[in-house]
Amino acid sequence: MSGPSVRLGRLIGVLLVASVPQLPAAAQAAPARHDVVTWGASADLVGAAVADRSYRLVVRTSVGGDQLRIRLSNAFGDRPVTFGSVHAGVQRAGAALVPGSNRRLTFGGARSVTVPAGATALSDPLPGRAAAGLNLVVSLYTPDAAGPATGHGMAMQTSYAARGDHTAEEGAAPWTDTVGSWFYLDAVTVRTSATTGAVAALGDSITDGWQSSTDLNRRWPDYLARRLRAAAGTVRGVANEGISGNKVLADGAGQSALNRLERDVLSHPGVRTVFVFEGVNDIKAHTGVTAADLIAGYRRLTERAHAAGKCVVGATVGPFKGWAEWDPAAEAVRQEVNAFIRNSGTFDAVADFDRVLRNPYDPERIMPFFDNGDHLHPNDKGMQALADSVGLQSLECAAGPRAGAPAAAR
Repeated sequence: MSGPSVRLGRLIGVLLVASVPQLPAAAQAAPARHDVVTWGASADLVGAAVADRSYRLVVRTSVGGDQLRIRLSNAFGDRPVTFGSVHAGVQRAGAALVPGSNRRLTFGGARSVTVPAGATALSDPLPGRAAAGLNLVVSLYTPDAAGPATGHGMAMQTSYAARGDHTAEEGAAPWTDTVGSWFYLDAVTVRTSATTGAVAALGDSITDGWQSSTDLNRRWPDYLARRLRAAAGTVRGVANEGISGNKVLADGAGQSALNRLERDVLSHPGVRTVFVFEGVNDIKAHTGVTAADLIAGYRRLTERAHAAGKCVVGATVGPFKGWAEWDPAAEAVRQEVNAFIRNSGTFDAVADFDRVLRNPYDPERIMPFFDNGDHLHPNDKGMQALADSVGLQSLECAAGPRAGAPAAAR
């Protein structure tokens, strides 16, 4: 027997409506469950909002589960934005969806939602299961959007746009425009075992994936997500909270890590570990930032994450000699900062990304094999090497200061 319904049933990762009848409450012995972030992207300004516009946004899940929910953000808007229709489905190819996978999302039972300026909106849970490693497609329609738009500028992923409301359509025909940003969507969560957690990577352009291969999910957090899926640990979700050009201390390319920590990391459900890989933009900007300034910033980040009950892993700042803003003074700051990250005991664990990337014959430079050509950003191989160097057990550690030296990533 063949046909669309049979083929659909064979597709791994399609959102399926649960059909198993519920047992009486007294007979149930289900384990505790909770929500965990399976995808995230830091919110920022992405230009002017466009009215009568649909977006078809392609994102990649990390941990599987059911009761999928999305979060829409108007964090940088100066007026309310209405989403007239929102759907979630599974990518088939390009803007086309797997037939039968596209399903309407509601908000408090309503088909549309208006999000005030500076706020977010969480959808109702969607019945059925979403697999790990799924190309999830969220389609949303903004009938009368105006003013600044919120989203994530550098997606390294092709998404699609169209005039009018085409969110319910599964075919690709209306989606004639391609976009390289994610608009309004900043998180996807699923419900899974209460023992399952997530790691949120707080970073800059290297974490954001600049110079990795577009549409292939080769940012270092993507490679880390693949490792976690194959491992036996309880940390399985990954939220990529990198922003290109971001700094620890100062706003500019997005709000600083200190100013966005709550929204982009601590607000996501299930986050057990905060992975901090930032600092090179503070160092190379030549704004007078000293190692002491940056160290104080790392301490504040760690204290706030610990106060929220999170574990914190710190990554050393990679080499960047050959980049236009490198000079010996900046290099001296980098070396002092990295000595602090490695040896201070401030972090619960350390990932020595500098050691991974540096050229053993010229340690102020990135290894040529990992260099995309600008002497700062790793290529796909470098991204994978970073992820492979992370000690997975370090992501499982309990939150709070540790006695003695930090655990090195293995």
